[in-house]
Amino acid sequence: MSFQRVVTHNDFDGVVCAALCSHIYGMENIFFIGPRDVASSRFPIGPGDIVCDLPFPLDCGMWFDHHPGNLEDVKLRGLDPEAIPGRFNPDPSCARTVYSYFSEEWEIDPHLLDTVAEADHIDSFAYKTIEEWREPTPGKHVDYSLKSDFLDKREQLRYLKRVTLWIRDYPLAEIERFDEVVRRRKDYEEKEKRSIEIIRESTIFLPEDVDKVVPVVDLTGYRTRPNVIRHMAYQEFPEAQAAILIANPMIDGRKSTNLGLSMSLSLVLNNYDHAKDVGEIMRLLNIGDGHAGAGAGAVDCKGKDEMLRTKEKLLSEAVGLFLKQPLDKSENKP
Repeated sequence: MSFQRVVTHNDFDGVVCAALCSHIYGMENIFFIGPRDVASSRFPIGPGDIVCDLPFPLDCGMWFDHHPGNLEDVKLRGLDPEAIPGRFNPDPSCARTVYSYFSEEWEIDPHLLDTVAEADHIDSFAYKTIEEWREPTPGKHVDYSLKSDFLDKREQLRYLKRVTLWIRDYPLAEIERFDEVVRRRKDYEEKEKRSIEIIRESTIFLPEDVDKVVPVVDLTGYRTRPNVIRHMAYQEFPEAQAAILIANPMIDGRKSTNLGLSMSLSLVLNNYDHAKDVGEIMRLLNIGDGHAGAGAGAVDCKGKDEMLRTKEKLLSEAVGLFLKQPLDKSENKP
């Protein structure tokens, strides 16, 4: 089969997936999209495409993913996952799934294995302490650069592609020193500082969250959605078990009345045997998907009143589901 392009998720994990595919097949035709673009069929995908870290589309040449909810969707459509070219495996990152598949038959440059190991940590957020999370690494620096602010979508997509090809060809320790990466990483670090200020003024705890273990960063009150890094809530609330960010997406430069909700588990839970699963919460709410450590979803609303009612209901259900999921504190790991 001849593949023409890679269609991948627009984050660090998706970038590493695309770099691996480009390394194997020599392709430089790469498109970056989000899960909703696939679910709504807004982006045409066909048999010449390799799809990574995204829901399974109507058709594609190969599919690689690690999100359990996407696998369930495939089964609900009456499809046999084993018959789909590519691979699904609930790995810490989709990059790990792609690497495992291709390394069975192809020789892969050693630097890419180190890059996949970084993707495992970054995508699963599997750090044991705040110190480990904040410890600088080449992978984190490159990831930070991807999360910097861009003038527009076109500039972002061009940068994503440049980083993909750099990752294909160079170790992360070299890439982190590239001028553009350094500049964008510094921009991101400034955004982290601003995020802490916004988190302090916009975080609430729901009444049912008596122990205040799920800070909710509510950005719906802002005229223009501020760029906030949800994980920074764990520095402000170190005892939190999870964090939720809810906001109104911008559409064509204007604040919409739709809702976007993202949620992740905190570092605290990495020291426990627990059954907390954010992806499952997104699926139960029927708004999106994710994996155990993080997930996101979206809801369309017709106006402000509907948005406010939906927000209240959505947050109550999300926090309620999280609190019901078991946490066995007696099995605290050393």
